[in-house]
Amino acid sequence: MSYDKVFVLTDEHTRELCWPVVSELESLHDAVHITIPAGDVNKNLDTAQMVWRQLCEQGATRHSLLVNLGGGMVTDLGGFVASTFKRGIKYINIPTTLLSMVDASVGGKTGVNFEGLKNEIGVFSEPARVILDTQFLKTLDGENILSGYAEMLKHGLLSKSDMLDDLLAFDLSDIDYQAMDRMVRRSIGVKKMFVEKDPHEKDVRKALNFGHTIGHAFESFAMDKGNPVLHGYAVAWGMISELYLSSAYYEFPTDMMQTVVRFIVDHYGKMEISCDDYEQIFNYVTHDKKNSFGTVKCTLLSAPGRVRIGRPITKEQVFESLDFYRDGQ
Repeated sequence: MSYDKVFVLTDEHTRELCWPVVSELESLHDAVHITIPAGDVNKNLDTAQMVWRQLCEQGATRHSLLVNLGGGMVTDLGGFVASTFKRGIKYINIPTTLLSMVDASVGGKTGVNFEGLKNEIGVFSEPARVILDTQFLKTLDGENILSGYAEMLKHGLLSKSDMLDDLLAFDLSDIDYQAMDRMVRRSIGVKKMFVEKDPHEKDVRKALNFGHTIGHAFESFAMDKGNPVLHGYAVAWGMISELYLSSAYYEFPTDMMQTVVRFIVDHYGKMEISCDDYEQIFNYVTHDKKNSFGTVKCTLLSAPGRVRIGRPITKEQVFESLDFYRDGQ
């Protein structure tokens, strides 16, 4: 399909580090650039409005194309902007971070944060294409590698294969990028399997929310305190709490839970919280999109690959899991 105009959306970092990798592509020679501030704190309606405005001013039509070159923040926001501009224009994602490759590149979720809540405003809208090139991983620092790796750990926990063992054994201090490429594609395959079965997250796709009910609460809490954390770190910490609940109430093997928690603590550390913070964190948990009729719902596990979707959890259980997060391991 031909387009009357091509726009490339980047943030400040990917314009500098990633645009040179694709700038020689003939199809992008005449592309109009739109660059937004970096960081998840800018994934909001103000930034979306800025991009809409620039699309208008630069003459975008319903026959234009938006290419999102960046991490999950860029692909989430860019997909939302494209899906709502003139009731929807085509867009392509070129994910440049490990997190966006294994998480945001598949599934068609788009959106922005709103009122301190993660991805509160958005739509399901599949990109016209996703272009995956793991050479972008060489532009990342260790923290951003770890942020994406948390989602890969989640996919390993959702798989019945030996994927989790391979992830726990991988040397993140001296990365073999060929091996990483294979692991990334395997991780994407796990997510793709759930998405194809349940495109709009009505049932089995909710398995992919493991670690996110409490993880998103950690992320929102950190943002509220003015000390935002990378998404994958919050998910890793959320998995500590949700693995505890899985072990305590759904028979997830205790030794395996401890092994994974130890890996997370060794690589991600912990965000400092106190008992005084529990109420605020629980308040964020209650705003999770998976909840229904005032009941907090959570994805838990009884074993790797054995998922328990939509399990109700009480305030007391959330507090109990936060106690484990603080004091366990």
